[in-house]
Amino acid sequence: MSATSATVSRLTERGGGLRLDFLTIALTLAILLLGLVMVSSASISMAAHEPGGDPFSYLEKQLILTLAGMMLAALIFLIPTDWLERYSLALLVIAGLLLLAVLIPGLGHVVNGSRRWIRLPGVNFQASEGARVLVLVYLASYCVRREAELRETLTGLLKPLGLLLVFGVLLLGEPDFGAATVLVVTGFGLLFLAGAQLRWVAAFTVGLGALGALAVMLAPYRIKRMMTFLDPWADPFNSGFQLTQSLIAIGRGDWFGVGLGESVQKLFYLPEAHTDFLFAVLAEELGLAGVVFTLGLFLALVWRVFYISRLANDAGLKFQSYVAASFGMWLGIQACINMGVNMGALPTKGLTLPLMSYGRSSLIVTIAWMGLILRVYHEATGETRGIAGTVRRRAAAAEAQP
Repeated sequence: MSATSATVSRLTERGGGLRLDFLTIALTLAILLLGLVMVSSASISMAAHEPGGDPFSYLEKQLILTLAGMMLAALIFLIPTDWLERYSLALLVIAGLLLLAVLIPGLGHVVNGSRRWIRLPGVNFQASEGARVLVLVYLASYCVRREAELRETLTGLLKPLGLLLVFGVLLLGEPDFGAATVLVVTGFGLLFLAGAQLRWVAAFTVGLGALGALAVMLAPYRIKRMMTFLDPWADPFNSGFQLTQSLIAIGRGDWFGVGLGESVQKLFYLPEAHTDFLFAVLAEELGLAGVVFTLGLFLALVWRVFYISRLANDAGLKFQSYVAASFGMWLGIQACINMGVNMGALPTKGLTLPLMSYGRSSLIVTIAWMGLILRVYHEATGETRGIAGTVRRRAAAAEAQP
C-alpha cells in the first residue's frame, strides 16, 4: 500500500469516514468555472495575435493551472493540521527565504519592473503568494501559543505586528505594495479576532495607515497612481488610460451586458484584461446581473469559510479556526480590492481576482489553500462527532446504572 493510500485509509477509518464540505466545493467550482469562461473571453483576441495564433491558449493554460491547484489541494488535504502547527516556525523561515530569494539577481525574475518571481526550470513562481500563506499559518499558531499574552499585554501584540512589518518591507522591496497591504491587513484582522484589545488595535490601525501613506509618498510612481485614481480623466491616454478603459467597459455593461464574448474593451483597449481587469470585462459582457452574481458567489464562499472557522472553534480546534478565518479574510479583502480597483473606488494595484483571474501562482496557491480549509472542516466535524458520541455514551452509561 502506498503512503497516499495509507493516509486516505486512516482518514476514512477515523470519526466515521471522509468528511467533505460539498457546499464549499460547489462554490469554489462555480467561481473557477466562471473564471475559466471569462479568461477565455478576455484573452481570445490577444492570444490569436501571439506566436502560434491559438485563440484558446490562455484557456488551456488556465485549465492546466486549475488542475495543478486541485492536485496540490488534494495533497494538502492529506496533511494533518497538527503538523502545520508543530512546524509553523520552520514554515515561517521558508516564507522569509522565498521573499529574500526573489531579490537575488539571477534567481529573482523581473517582469514589468517588479522582481516578484523565482525562475525555476520551465516555470516562474511568484514567491509572495506562497509566503503569505506560510506567514498567516505561523500567526495562527502564535495566537494559540501566546493567547493570554496577546489578550492581556501590549508586548503580545507588538511581536506579531513587528513580524508582519518585516514581511511587509520584504514585499515592498520587490516592490509589491498590494500583496504587502493584503498581508498586513489580514494578519492584523487575525490578531484582533484572536483577542487583541480594541484600544491597541485602534491605535495601531492609525499607525499602520500612516506608514502606508508614507510608503506611497516615498515612491513617485505611487503618488502618480494616487493622483490618477483621484481624476483618471485628467490624463485618459497616458496615466489614466487603464482606469478609464475599465470604467468604459463597466459602463457599457448596463443591466445585462453586451453579451458573452462581445466585449469591445478587451480588443487591445483595456490592458491586463485577462488578469487584473478581468472583472471589468465580466461587467461589460454580463452587466450588472453578472456582477451581482459574481459578488454573491464570493460572499457565499467567504461566509462558508467563516462558518468552518466557527465550527473548528466550537470543536476546540483554535489553530484550525484561525487558519480558516485568515483565509476567509484574505479572500474577501483581495476580492474587494480587485473589484474596487476595476470600478475606480481604489487606487490601481496589481492584484488578481481570486480563483478567476489568469494568475498562475495566485490561482494554484488559492486552490491549494482551499484544500487546507476542507481539511479543517474534516477535522472539526470529526472532533464534534467524537465529542457528541462520548457525551451520548456517558449519558447511556449513567442511565444504565441502577
